[in-house]
Amino acid sequence: MASLETIHVPVLIVGGGIVGLSASLFLSHQGVNSLLIERHSGTSIHPRARSVNARTMEIFRTIGLSDLVREAGASLAPTWGIYSGTSLKSVIETKPRRENRKGASLVRSAEIGPEDGVFVTQDMLEPVILKAAREIGGDVRFYSECTDVEQYEEYVTARIRNRETGNSIKVTADYLIAADGANSPIRSQLGVTTTGRGTMGNLLNILFHADLKDIVLNREFSLCSIDSPEVVGILTSINNSDRWVFHLNYDPSKGEKPADYPPDRCKELLRIALGLPDIKIDIVSILPWQPAVRVVTKLQHGRIFFAGDAAHQMPPYGGQGANTGISDAYNLAWKLSFVLNGYANSRLLQTFDTERLPVGKTAAEASAGPADDRGLISIKRDLRTIMGWTRIIPLTSGYGYVYSSDSLAVVREDIWPLGGMTWKPWNAPSLFFSLDGRPGSRAPHVWVEKEGNKISTIDIFGKGFVLLAGSEGDAWVAALKTINEKFHGLGFTGYRVGPKGEIVDQGKKWEAAAGISSTGALLVRPDGYVAWRQRRMPTDVYAMLEDVLGEILCL
Repeated sequence: MASLETIHVPVLIVGGGIVGLSASLFLSHQGVNSLLIERHSGTSIHPRARSVNARTMEIFRTIGLSDLVREAGASLAPTWGIYSGTSLKSVIETKPRRENRKGASLVRSAEIGPEDGVFVTQDMLEPVILKAAREIGGDVRFYSECTDVEQYEEYVTARIRNRETGNSIKVTADYLIAADGANSPIRSQLGVTTTGRGTMGNLLNILFHADLKDIVLNREFSLCSIDSPEVVGILTSINNSDRWVFHLNYDPSKGEKPADYPPDRCKELLRIALGLPDIKIDIVSILPWQPAVRVVTKLQHGRIFFAGDAAHQMPPYGGQGANTGISDAYNLAWKLSFVLNGYANSRLLQTFDTERLPVGKTAAEASAGPADDRGLISIKRDLRTIMGWTRIIPLTSGYGYVYSSDSLAVVREDIWPLGGMTWKPWNAPSLFFSLDGRPGSRAPHVWVEKEGNKISTIDIFGKGFVLLAGSEGDAWVAALKTINEKFHGLGFTGYRVGPKGEIVDQGKKWEAAAGISSTGALLVRPDGYVAWRQRRMPTDVYAMLEDVLGEILCL
């Protein structure tokens, strides 16, 4: 028997959905070659995930992709709000039409970040990410499936079969990212255990065409919960015109099953749900699915990392699923880059578990909060529902997560004697989202000027480590030349931020937002998170920086 053709890549990505494609893009952005394989013939033809939150948009901003993402979701821009009733017609005709209706701009107006979240469906978003990934060198192969994975001390091997030709190749990789979905075959093969409440309900995802433009124009909505004697489910807007999804509830305990809902019956039920008995309906697909909470007990298994739904399956309420997975990929990409390039010890990769596992668990559990006993979103005013919404609403923008100093990539700071309260700015980012410069938090956003251009401080991050010093932090910047010689190839950059700094901040808002004095500094990781904070300048700047970098990079 002839041996298989063997190729080697630094990183193999299994799964070409939003998370896998994002991992390919982020790795290429960090200069790491990867191979992505996806069993389907192309990007998703089904809407599924429907929102990109503000944190994810600023991640795409660092890649230069946020404008394209916003354009892709332009038809959903007016989408906002949740309705409830016995039919769409009975609900929406009570709503006044509004001219030039736009979605909320909460994040930018509160100066939490440089981008607001947008509605954009999975089938709209994936082609944008795919095109960007391929343009910077990502090797993405569709209609190929991973049939077997084996792991060794120094590498991972996978057998990849081309589903069109039937031919197989052997791929060896330094590391593997399993982004192969909620029913992850790799997770099953490795016997990875999960926790969580499990399945919460049984639904049919019905994608259909129906011309509702006239009825919804200028009173667009996000979701409409339908509860009538004949039909129970959720109507979801896709383009606010003729593409819609209805999540139909069925009950296996009553002997009901997906086969009981052929297209003709679904059309009848949809007409009842819409309250439009004569409307023309074309059904595109009917997909059974189960809202569920399942979180792996560990993200890293040797040289294999789980991300996205393969790591933490959650209901879609609050839009956390795809966004959490994208942040998984962004967190992991820079760490793999630093380890593969020899800048960091492989122990740095252990921080993926320390940092992202609690985030995934929190997001999954909170996403289940607004669901009722059938797994459907609820807007009832009972205590259970109110408490559920209270948990998920603070997370919908993608902020509020702070990585613990238990992570090797977050340096614990001494906040004695007042717990750092005197450093804390009294503004929305600080008080509600812990964006106050503390290690483990996303670095604060402030509008500043660089080389004559107005930018966000977030725009400075994205590849190497960045040191942002206060207005009198000349010594920090001066120490960088020696630091870069010591950590060759690290690409360590630094700026003074103030009225006369390389980053111009006339009102010294940055120092207040970061919780530092004019001689202090923040060290920010490539993913935009604060690795270390020094409120005031120490006696030996170079020695402190050297020690801190060595600690973060696990050297």
